Amino acid sequence: MLDKFKVILSNTTHPGNIGATARAMKVMGLSRLALVNPTSKYPNAEATQRASRATDILANAEICTSIDEALAECKLVVGTSARARTLPSKLVTPRELTELIAAHPERVPVGFLFGTENSGLTNDELYRCHYHVCIPTNPDYSSLNLASAVQLLSYELRLAFVEEMLPQQTIKETETAITNEQLTGVLQHFDQAMRLTGYLQPDHKKQIDIRMNRLLNKAELTQSEMNILRGFLRAVVNKCQ
Repeated sequence: MLDKFKVILSNTTHPGNIGATARAMKVMGLSRLALVNPTSKYPNAEATQRASRATDILANAEICTSIDEALAECKLVVGTSARARTLPSKLVTPRELTELIAAHPERVPVGFLFGTENSGLTNDELYRCHYHVCIPTNPDYSSLNLASAVQLLSYELRLAFVEEMLPQQTIKETETAITNEQLTGVLQHFDQAMRLTGYLQPDHKKQIDIRMNRLLNKAELTQSEMNILRGFLRAVVNKCQ
């Protein structure tokens, strides 16, 4: 099960933190790492040094140019942040999160998204997430080092999924969850339909994009539900053209 979890670091500024993250992951049995627009080029000597004997994770890390590329295969996206937001995602603790994953084994692969060291995830990045996981810390000093945050979350995943494997479930192909790439396609289809019908006003596009993303994430669409939506949107588009 641990090979279904992907740690994604966005715009990491310090290569040593990437190496330390690889080490934290390997200690807990995680192996999949993706780097979105890291400041330093790879391979990097400092990252390799901090990784200790986890250099295989660095060697196999995906280097991505966008969040979409890193999340393309993921069916569940989890953002990590210590800061509350004006439009928060569903807020859970790491232990609550593992319970949710255990209850829905069809929602894998899971992407765990970590932001840059100084400011964490941007609002736009966090709005892409189904859940917002917050590690309970001292409220007077809540900031965690990047690798430490990865270590704590990886520990909870190991605790939940190594000792007791998830029960096998038979899931109909039409009822599997959609991937992040498919979600992006649905959002683009909605955008096209809203433009053609005159509903979408340029001044409101940003807020509508955010809320549509949140709406569809909350719905946790299946393949068959996506097909219904896209069929309806095609009919709307054809009628307007």
